[in-house]
Amino acid sequence: MELKVYADRMSQPSRAVIIFCKVNGINFEEIKVDLSKRQQLSAEFKEINPMRQVPTIVDGRFKLFESHAILIYLASAFPGVADHWYPADVTRRAKIHSVLDWHHSNLRRGAATFILNTVLGAALGLPMKPQIAAEAEKILSSSLSKIESIWLKGNGRFLLGGLQPSIADLSLVCEIMQLELLDEKDRSRVLGPHKKVQQWIEDTRNAIKPHFDEAHKILYKTKTKFQVQRTLQANSEREESSIRKALPSKM
Repeated sequence: MELKVYADRMSQPSRAVIIFCKVNGINFEEIKVDLSKRQQLSAEFKEINPMRQVPTIVDGRFKLFESHAILIYLASAFPGVADHWYPADVTRRAKIHSVLDWHHSNLRRGAATFILNTVLGAALGLPMKPQIAAEAEKILSSSLSKIESIWLKGNGRFLLGGLQPSIADLSLVCEIMQLELLDEKDRSRVLGPHKKVQQWIEDTRNAIKPHFDEAHKILYKTKTKFQVQRTLQANSEREESSIRKALPSKM
């Protein structure tokens, strides 16, 4: 029975799982769970994942959620997956687990919260919380600095110091790619100081072409949509300001 992947490509961990399957030639059926329409809250999907989150996989009778657990399962259960993704060496596996555990409470906590409370929340009709966004940006910036000072400090191109990516590289890079949704000024402010991170993202993209860009097409398309919306809003505000200035003052 073919593997089923329940995902929304606007979700960072969903993209990581989809890319991993494609890179490693794992046949799967992608079933979209549209988060913008809150399809993850349906009773049908709850039967598959009681946490009502994506990604989720179904492999025969086996159901699994949480992207890191899914990546580990796929790397272990499917033949032909290259060793560098999840090495047989137990010490290198332990290092991967260390990065993935750190990711959830640091990088993801900062990046996802920042994006939600800046560009993405507004698109979903959620109230903006500037103070939460500011705190999230601090966590995000600190996390990017730690990636550079701890995992990218050597001569290796990837997080374990090697020449090929692991599931940790894939998971974290997909997380950081969500910053593409920001306007260029905010993105440059957050990511600009971290040259090693930028090079690592590019190295990861190049290592898994063409699947990386194909999975991120929806992100690039949404970025363009947000840019157009921001331009229209700015133009509208300028016009309103000009009209107000042109109106005669009341005596």
